[in-house]
Amino acid sequence: MDPRRRALLAALAAGAAVKPCFAAMPTLSKKIPSTGESLPVIGLGTWQAFDVRGDSGALREVMKGFSALGGRVVDSSPMYGAAESVVGELVEGLGLRDALFLATKVWTSGRTEGIRQMESSFKRMRVDRMDLLQVHNLVDAQTHTETLLEMKAARKTRYIGITHYSASAHAEVARWLGSGQYDFLQINYSLAERDAEKALLPLAMEKRVAVIANRPFGEGALFRKTRGKPLPPWAAELGIGSWAQYFLKWIVSHPAITCAIPGSGDPKHVRDNMGAGQGLLPDAAARKRMAEHFGAL
Repeated sequence: MDPRRRALLAALAAGAAVKPCFAAMPTLSKKIPSTGESLPVIGLGTWQAFDVRGDSGALREVMKGFSALGGRVVDSSPMYGAAESVVGELVEGLGLRDALFLATKVWTSGRTEGIRQMESSFKRMRVDRMDLLQVHNLVDAQTHTETLLEMKAARKTRYIGITHYSASAHAEVARWLGSGQYDFLQINYSLAERDAEKALLPLAMEKRVAVIANRPFGEGALFRKTRGKPLPPWAAELGIGSWAQYFLKWIVSHPAITCAIPGSGDPKHVRDNMGAGQGLLPDAAARKRMAEHFGAL
């Protein structure tokens, strides 16, 4: 392991403060099956953390550091309050549009209202063309899928997809995914929520659909379970220096997963999360060992 990486891991393990200055490091990437375009395996979610009004200085450091460390995928939604507007302001202010892969969603009913909402998202995020537009939680999926296909054909969006956050909807998600119309699936997947392994992840691989993992920390459940507990000694062999990196590396090492999108408004946490996109990804044996260790805690 190179000295810079070792020093970073040691600092994170010790809980040291991380200065809001960032140095670029190589990042692990995976390819979007439908095109072969590569995306870094760790992205950035904006739910709650980016729903702010007023001073967004810390979020400026988050966005700046995320990009400097090789991050690209930034995911938002009109459901997330002010998040789209904050993203747009920061991306424009930092001059990062060409460096990032911006994703948002449509979350309403009806064709006219859906188009109006998406046009609003374009204005709020300050883009003429979105990288990824998704039907949020399958709300009026038939109507919006037709619109998204039209927008893709018109080059208003590069990719389209569907999303959900709950295992109770996985059967319905699978039905839509099976139609073969989508480039992306965004779904809940973590050591706390493994239901997607049963059908959705195999189906995504079969249909050549990229998968974004949301809720990577199980809404904090993973950290509550590991609070005060040390990492296993062998975690260092996988380049893991924190529990956040443990959870994220396990997710993105699944062959169906393209990237995970942990959300944070703290530059230190973003730096830690991005560490999961460095070094090696666990193989099948290592993933099994990681899951068994976590399950035994």
